Amino acid sequence: MLADSGEIEVDGVNIANVNERDIPIYRQKIGTVFQDFKVLPERTVAENVEVALAVIGLPQDDWDQRVKHVLKLVGLINQIGLFPAQLSGGELQRVSLARALIVNPKLLLADEPTGNLDWQTSDSIMQIFEKINKEGKTIMMATHNQEILKKYKKRVIHLESGRITK
Repeated sequence: MLADSGEIEVDGVNIANVNERDIPIYRQKIGTVFQDFKVLPERTVAENVEVALAVIGLPQDDWDQRVKHVLKLVGLINQIGLFPAQLSGGELQRVSLARALIVNPKLLLADEPTGNLDWQTSDSIMQIFEKINKEGKTIMMATHNQEILKKYKKRVIHLESGRITK
């Protein structure tokens, strides 16, 4: 669906004005965390995170240090060599978050990142988001979880059928 009013800017650029050939460059400024994790089952935690580095063309010599840094940030450094089937739901969500963060995006989009998780795990994921936000990242998150909204809300926009309602 295309916007019928307003503008969307990422890193000071109105994305409606971006040339089609430059879209991949701007997509690299946006990290995405999905409710259903989107991890590759045949890849280890480290390899799942490295996929994003391969996509942006970062030389492999630079991968190890960055992967370890981001896995430490999300609390998965001890699971670096495990496969998704060996992880809990919260750990899978952290892999998804690490993969989104590894490219150092300006904006993080999170679609129901706590939707499949219990409260304690959801809260720990939200604490990571809060830390990331305090470090200067913008986070846009879709959620139906009222407890999350009460505890962590910064700015809440209510949507109904694609329209802002309040």
